Formats: sequence, C-alpha cells, structure tokens
Amino acid sequence: MTEKMTGRRGRPVNQDLHAKIVDVACALFSEFGFQATTMDKVAREAKISKLSIYRHFNSKEALFSAAITTRCQDLAPGYLFEGVKGTAEEQLQAVGNSLLRLLLSEDVKSMEAMIMSDTTNQLALSRLYYEAGPQRFVGQIEDLLRNLHDKQALSVPDPKQSARLFAALFKGADLHYIARFDPETAQRDDVISSYCQAAVGVFLAAHRSA
Repeated sequence: MTEKMTGRRGRPVNQDLHAKIVDVACALFSEFGFQATTMDKVAREAKISKLSIYRHFNSKEALFSAAITTRCQDLAPGYLFEGVKGTAEEQLQAVGNSLLRLLLSEDVKSMEAMIMSDTTNQLALSRLYYEAGPQRFVGQIEDLLRNLHDKQALSVPDPKQSARLFAALFKGADLHYIARFDPETAQRDDVISSYCQAAVGVFLAAHRSA
C-alpha cells in the first residue's frame, strides 16, 4: 500500500485524517443511525471542517460505506479464515466456530439492528453491509472449499454455492434467537462447539469425496 491515497479530485489524501474521519463516523452511525448522522455532526466530532470531509468522501453514503467496510474488517479481518490446519473436518470446525462467534457478537447484532431500523435507507444500507461483510466472508469460505476440493479432501464441484450453504448453517443457528433472552448460554464454549460439530457434520455428509 502506498503512503498516500488519491482523493476524490486527484488530490493526495492524508491517511491519518482519512482514518480519523472514518473512526468518528463509525461511532456516530452506531449511536445515532444513518439518518440522524450528518456530515456536520461528523465534522464537529472530528474537530475539522465539513469541507475537509468532502475532500475525502463525496457523500454521506460514501462515508457510510467506508465506515461499514472498516468496521467489518475490524470485526473479521481478511485473514480470519486463513491458516486453518488439520483435516477437512477440523478446518471447517475452526471456520464455523469463528463465523458463529462473529455472528453472535454484540457489534454485529447492533450493526444489523441499526440498518434494519432505518426504513428510509434500509435497502441501500443493507447492500453496502452485505458487500463489506457477508459477501467477503462467503468468498473466503469459497476459497477454502475450492482448496479442499482440489486436494480431493472433499467433493465440492460448486464452491460458491457450497460456501453460501455453509454460511447459512451458521447464520440460521437458533443460538441467534436464544441469545436474545439467554445470552450467557448462547455464548458458552460447549454450546457453540456442539452446534459447530453438528452443522459441520451435516455439511460433510453432503460433500464427502467418493
């Protein structure tokens, strides 16, 4: 990565200021939502001029996209599913465990709740969130499954579709509902481990090598 990035009109961008604006926007979007967070609020909180923000982001939508992308990368960096070792089952267990814990985290739940509560911008915000988070995670799982298929550890003729199905096993876990009224149980290591074993077992049954 180069030391400086290009701004909206070709100007070099101060990375420290860029990161500061994104951090402030993340906090404000999380607390007040998209609709109530204005560029004026971001400027006041960051103690800079609104013009400085527009040198980095040409709209509130662009700022929100950057904030969501940064938040998703903080919660689940690009290497989250990389470097897993062991058998196919052990690798999928590790990935499933990481994914389920991420989905059960308060940060993810509050982010999704914030988006769903904004009925005016819900569709646009949902798309930005999907591209920054779920779509990226599924892509990482797809890469893992393709690698396991190439090594003949599993039979995965359609890695993309299988990755979506794998993710759905964890996004659809009833632990998400249990967490609403019994968060301590939903976060217990033995409960998460038991669910992951069952979900991975179902997935493996459909993808065993001949």
